[in-house]
Amino acid sequence: MPDRLPPLTALRAFEAAARHLSFAQAADELSVTPAALSFQIKNLEEHLGAPLFRRLNRAVALTDAGATLLPHAAQGFDALRRGWRAAQRTQDETTLNITAGPAFTAKWLAPKLFDFAQKNPDIDLRFTATLRLLDFDRDGIDIAIRFGTGPDHGVFSEPLYRGFITPMMRPDIAATIKTPTDLLSETLIHDESLDFLSNSPDWARWFAEAGVSHGPLKGPHFTQADHGLDMALEGGGVVMGRSSIAMTALRSGALVAPFRLALTVQAHYRMITAQGTETRPHVARFRAWILGEIEPDRALAQAHDIIHID
Repeated sequence: MPDRLPPLTALRAFEAAARHLSFAQAADELSVTPAALSFQIKNLEEHLGAPLFRRLNRAVALTDAGATLLPHAAQGFDALRRGWRAAQRTQDETTLNITAGPAFTAKWLAPKLFDFAQKNPDIDLRFTATLRLLDFDRDGIDIAIRFGTGPDHGVFSEPLYRGFITPMMRPDIAATIKTPTDLLSETLIHDESLDFLSNSPDWARWFAEAGVSHGPLKGPHFTQADHGLDMALEGGGVVMGRSSIAMTALRSGALVAPFRLALTVQAHYRMITAQGTETRPHVARFRAWILGEIEPDRALAQAHDIIHID
């Protein structure tokens, strides 16, 4: 049996028809007439020497050969589409598509972007704030900022910031707090965004490191780090805050972290790009900018005695 591939247009007609199980819908998708599409599929079947569809009264169904071919054809055209989009992006040095988690985007990245935009007016920034892992090719992403332990295989990955976790509160509340034990009389805000770690840096762990005995630790629980931080900013209590999310509030003085004791974990923020794209001009400019913005945040960590709990 000859191994020569059939024409790409015939395979494309088959893939669309098999996906829709309708010649009419496939023809409409490909902007051809149903007769032209049927002709392409007939040529493909002749090339194979076997039918790919069973023609029913008002529908079509795949034969065994058609069902075998479909997933490979679908994967092939998906790879071609992804490759074409990737090739197109190599020609675009004015659009930068970035994804990051919602809390990091809202509390750290978004407030600083005016500075980047002013320094780089020729770059059109587009953001997707999501915890879902997006695909560079399929989703058209240039840069992903992610929090976790990695490892990141097959991509360019650069550590950005590890950060620390410690009690944070408004200055008026901090004025009444003299010792870690005093915190037990306040509303404790629980951030559950790091509960996926085997050793969560929560209130119980911080009190244990501080040598404070306690009963049940009540208070509101939030699955998103920025929600608990917002409650603390409104004076609703004391949050076990993540510096990466709270840094803007800490630097402005809206929140304070009065105790030197802080926790940190192995998980950290990384900037991830497709391998080889980190040197593209607009990606490299964002990379240099974000590393410069993070440097002052690292300096604030020196005011704390940080305990690694991994």
